[in-house]
This record gives sequence, C-alpha cells and structure tokens, in this order.
Amino acid sequence: MTDRTRVLVVGTGAIGSFYGAILARAGAQVEVVSRSEHQQMREHGVRVDSSKMGDLSFQPATVYNDTSEVETPPDLLLLCVKVLDDIDRAELIRPAVGPDTAIVLIENGIEIEPPLVEAFPDNPLVSCLAFVAASRVGPAHTEHKAYGRLVIGSYPSGINPAAEQLSKLLEQGGINAPLAENLVTERWRKAVWNAAFNPLSVIAGGATTTDLLGSDNEQRLGTILMQEVCDVAAAAGHPMPEDLPEKSVVNTLKMPPYHNSMALDYLNGRDMEVEAILGNVIREARRLDVPVPHLDTVYGAVKILQRTLAGRQAG
Repeated sequence: MTDRTRVLVVGTGAIGSFYGAILARAGAQVEVVSRSEHQQMREHGVRVDSSKMGDLSFQPATVYNDTSEVETPPDLLLLCVKVLDDIDRAELIRPAVGPDTAIVLIENGIEIEPPLVEAFPDNPLVSCLAFVAASRVGPAHTEHKAYGRLVIGSYPSGINPAAEQLSKLLEQGGINAPLAENLVTERWRKAVWNAAFNPLSVIAGGATTTDLLGSDNEQRLGTILMQEVCDVAAAAGHPMPEDLPEKSVVNTLKMPPYHNSMALDYLNGRDMEVEAILGNVIREARRLDVPVPHLDTVYGAVKILQRTLAGRQAG
C-alpha cells in the first residue's frame, strides 16, 4: 500500500457512498464508478448527510462511467453492488483489478464470496459486513441515520494486510471497524437479522423496522424467523448465542424507523436480493435437513411479490 491508499468504489448506492465518504475523510484517494449519475458526481460530488457525523460529502478524485476506463488499478476495490442473479460481479470489476488489487466485498448475503475467489484466485479477498442505517434519498445523495460499524475479515478466514489497512483507514475516518478471524460466522450472525426482517418488510408493503415490531405478536414472529436462521447456522458449524434473536428485537426497537435495503428496493420497483439474503439460507437448510417452516413461508410469499413486481414492470 502507498502512503495515500487508492480506493475504487464500484456501486455508489447508500453503502458505497457512505463508506467511500468515510475513507475520503480518512485521507484515502477515493475514486468511484457510476453509470447513471457520473455527471452529477463529477459536477457536485457525492452528498452524504449524517445525523450522527454531520456533512460527510466528498468530491471523488475521479468519476468513471465504467470500470473499463480505469487505467491504474486501485489498492482497494470496494464492491458494493447488489448480489443479483443477472449481475456477473466478477466481470463487472475485472477491467479494474490489477495483480496487487485487494477486492473488498461490502454486500449482503450468505455464500457470496466463491464466485470472486474463482475469478481472482491470486488477489486478496476481504469480506465485510455493514451494520449501518443509510439510505439513498436522491441522485448521488445519501442519508446516514445510525450506526456504521463494518466488520472486516479475510475470506475464508484469518486477517490479511489489506483487511488491516482497510480497518485502520475506517477507524481514522471515525467509525468502528473491528477485524474478525472468522468472517463466515459473522455473515451468519448478520443473516439472522437480514433473512428475517428484509423479506418480512416486503411482505408488509415496504414497512419500516418500527412498523414490523409494533406489537407482541409481530415481535414474536421476528424472533421465530431469526431462531430458524440460528438453527441453520448451527447446523452449518456457526452456532449463535442463544439469546441473539431476543436481543436483536430489543436492539431493533431502539433504532429510529428505518427502511431496510429490500424494503427500499421494493418501494422503488428495483430488483431485490431475495436469493442472496434468504434463498441461500433456505437452500443450506435443505442441504442440512433443518426444518425452517416459517422462513419457507416468508420465502414463498416474497417470491410471489417479486414475480408480481417484475410482471408489472414488464407490462
């Protein structure tokens, strides 16, 4: 790494914009790839308003329309796009990856790393879990409402120099960025909340976290769904604390009303990460013969809504 780390952010939605802003604040040279908003970002930068940290807006060193325009490979490439069946993430970033580029995934889901490992076996892979409430509210404009912690580790395990460098930069930028020896276990820990509340919010018509937990019955449903994810995680070799579902409900109730990523995608008619967030958990449950009746029901319901949304768009 050079004294001023070169960072390329691919995927400048809420997550990419927020962590790009934190890295710029830490002194990194942050470049971005944006197809739909490149002109806006070139002229006005990336606007990030934080209720906790103030104005985090920054002007990227370079704004690219496509990764094919990147002439000098970055030290760290942050991949922050949604994990969807019709997006080949490896081919998306391939033109910008050099022999010394560390690939950093800040994305949702279980089992999302293998395609990148297969495509770039000689590049360091850093996998991250974002615990942050941030939403896009306009072109090149993100609002950060709460949290921001990014758990960082090498894939499949351990901690490589790129992970250490990223953690140091983020800490300098003002957020908590702990290193994790077993990032796969941490992915399962986050899936406990994500696989329950993301699809549930869609079934509830794009509800906020507060709406989803408005009564004892709703809190009980959230707890049951999270417990089923814990059962799958344990069978996969990643046991969770026994009180994790109950604590997750308590912590969610303390948050300000928040639309999670799948709720926002549903409300805005965008493709949703159903398979990465929930489908992969369901498939792992079937492989391990773990009963998940409530998750199965939620999965079936959200798939119907997904098809309905797609049909509406096609029509």
